[in-house]
Amino acid sequence: MNNLAGIFREKKLKLTPQRIAVYKFLQSTKEHPSAETIYKALQPEYPTMSLATVYKALKTLVEVDLVKEINVGEGNFRYDGNVTSHPHIQCLNCARVDDIDGISFSDLNDKVKDYTDYDIINNKIYFYGICKCCKDNACEQ
Repeated sequence: MNNLAGIFREKKLKLTPQRIAVYKFLQSTKEHPSAETIYKALQPEYPTMSLATVYKALKTLVEVDLVKEINVGEGNFRYDGNVTSHPHIQCLNCARVDDIDGISFSDLNDKVKDYTDYDIINNKIYFYGICKCCKDNACEQ
């Protein structure tokens, strides 16, 4: 938590209870929730917090690199409290998004340099498939 306060102080941003709540929620889950999901989860404890406030908190947390915004192509963003570089996989049936652990593409930018005259800045890798839960017809939808 001291690290969080230090980052906000360094960026000259106010560390609000709402920003802390959104950050803590994302740190507490391996899921990749949407802003709406975060809003609904925080409602019991923060009944006066609006969806707009959640969006603003997420935008700020992304800007200071404490949260990663991911877009797996479904029309809205998901959020990840794990900001280390890692690939994601989305179920094409239930839309669940998971991290893929144990594999790194950290050298991919260097490998691509030989095939383009672009200066490679970043990359995002997403995989798509059917999760075990859906394959077993056990998912609650």
